[in-house]
Parts: sequence; C-alpha cells; structure tokens
Amino acid sequence: MSIETEIKVEIGEPEAFCRTLDALGATPVSARHFEDNRLFDFPDGRLVAQRCTLRVRIAGGRATLTFKGAPRAGGVFRVREELETGLGDGATALEILGRLGIRPVFRYQKYRREFALDGVLVAVDETPIGNYTELEGSKEAIRALAHALSFSEDRFIRASYHALYLEFCRREGTAPGGMVF
Repeated sequence: MSIETEIKVEIGEPEAFCRTLDALGATPVSARHFEDNRLFDFPDGRLVAQRCTLRVRIAGGRATLTFKGAPRAGGVFRVREELETGLGDGATALEILGRLGIRPVFRYQKYRREFALDGVLVAVDETPIGNYTELEGSKEAIRALAHALSFSEDRFIRASYHALYLEFCRREGTAPGGMVF
C-alpha cells in the first residue's frame, strides 16, 4: 500500500513554468505526452459514495489501473491510499471492466510532463479547463518546493480534476460531460 500526498496549483503558461523548474535544477522525468483518463464505478455508485476512485489511464500506448482510497485528513494536502499497476492493453482492460459491470463515470484528458526536484514529483498539466502543476511527495518537501516556487498555501488545491471540472462547468453555466480536448 502506498500513500499519495499531493497538491495542485493553477499556473499560467506551462513553458514559462517549466523554465522556472529548470532554473531550480529540476530533472526531467517524462517529456510532454497525452493522457486519456477514465474513472469507473459500480452501477450502485459505491466508489463515489465512499469517495474512492478507480481509474484507467492510457498514455503513450501504455495503460495503468489505479485505485485511490478516500481522502484522509491532511490539512492543505490531498492524502490518499494509492494502489497502481500496469496493464498490457488499455482497450482490453476497459472491456474487462465493462463486462464486470463496472461503468465509466467520467473521462478527462491532459497533456503532462514530469520533473523531479528536491524529493518532489512535479507534474505540469495542460487541461481543457486550465494549466496546473501537481506536487507529490512528503508534506515537508512539498511545502519547501512550493515556497521556492513562491506558491503560498492559499493557492494549494486539494480537489481532483473531476471536482475542478464540475466547478468550471458551474461557473461557465455549461452542462458537464467529459473534460476532453
């Protein structure tokens, strides 16, 4: 079992943010790539009711299955149990979940690149609703890097992309669908 501790922060232009990371000495982990994510639940909605997530992510021809437990008390941080495994074929995995009665409930896409810096995995995400960075690591390392990036804790976002998308639709007065390009 792994515990994920992270925050999101809304950022401006991704290239400028990446230059800032480079100036701080960040090491590239992954080049800019496209990710297609689908969240799943049982017909009775038990995962959503328990605030858990079951996700299939397809990126670069590879698929990953992830379970995230309900968020734990973490103050300004999003803290959750995370279990993850690689899948051979994303399309087959989606078919298997469907045959088990597990249905897609939300789809979101983004372009992501990742860096490592001072014990933190830094993701730079370009989404249909804006640009964000995710900082994942220990609370202390996240706080230190956030300070180096001039991010005050009042900018920390604990919400998931699904929640951010629903809030975006509410503000824009649009019906929710999928957060896709």
